[in-house]
Amino acid sequence: MGMVQHIETAFSGRNDSAVSALVAGLEREFGRGAAKGLARHFLEAEEVDFRWDARSEERWLGIYEDPDSAGLELDRIAICGCLDGSWFTAIMLVDGEGKAHGMTGCRVAWDRTEAREGMLHGR
Repeated sequence: MGMVQHIETAFSGRNDSAVSALVAGLEREFGRGAAKGLARHFLEAEEVDFRWDARSEERWLGIYEDPDSAGLELDRIAICGCLDGSWFTAIMLVDGEGKAHGMTGCRVAWDRTEAREGMLHGR
């Protein structure tokens, strides 16, 4: 049986505000012209963490079995969320402490409904 969990935090709209905060900090440090380009690089380099933090719902899929994981026990969790104005669904590899270690797939969705459907039907 799958479990769907809504993530309720004090940070309403946290996903887009994280991107806005990143751009604002980069503008202060490097100037307006460089900020958006640098933000893209940060988002790409830290995509797993940004997507995990931007999730609005999650569903446990099962244990991730990888012989190369060196004893690290990971769970596969389907998520949906919105990052930088785009809805997505993804399969994340997460440890018991709730830290994302990887992503096995991600798909952009047209809207929240499509993203949620992708999460509910993720395997």
